[in-house]
Amino acid sequence: MNDENAGGVHWSFWAIGAAALIWNVMGVVNFFTQMNADALAAMPESYRVIVESRPAWATGGFATAVFGGALGCLLLLLRKSAAYYLFIASLLGVIVMLVPNLGLTDSTPDVSSFGVLAGIVASMILGVFLIWYSKQAESKGWLS
Repeated sequence: MNDENAGGVHWSFWAIGAAALIWNVMGVVNFFTQMNADALAAMPESYRVIVESRPAWATGGFATAVFGGALGCLLLLLRKSAAYYLFIASLLGVIVMLVPNLGLTDSTPDVSSFGVLAGIVASMILGVFLIWYSKQAESKGWLS
């Protein structure tokens, strides 16, 4: 039995790429929601405080993380090796947006941010995985 499809790529490549794309598109939707004043006003106060107190450079990191990740996933599914570099940029964006939540700046709000940190840690794990996976896919000849 052949575990590869007609394109010579293992079925898991498509599953991983699609799942990662869904994750990153959810991040893009979250970004646009946070940038929409009306949508933000409808959120719980503790969440609004976190978003509103985040410095602009951390918001830039957030944008880099989600847009870089989504574009990287699209390129991965299109079997382009440039996905690797976008995954690196995305991971760097995650690290940048993590800094205020670690209390390394004065802008961290006085609220529990466990949920925010859990999402960022999950994003970091996925980011590292996608960097590794895109290199593995390239070494197998799945990316050009």
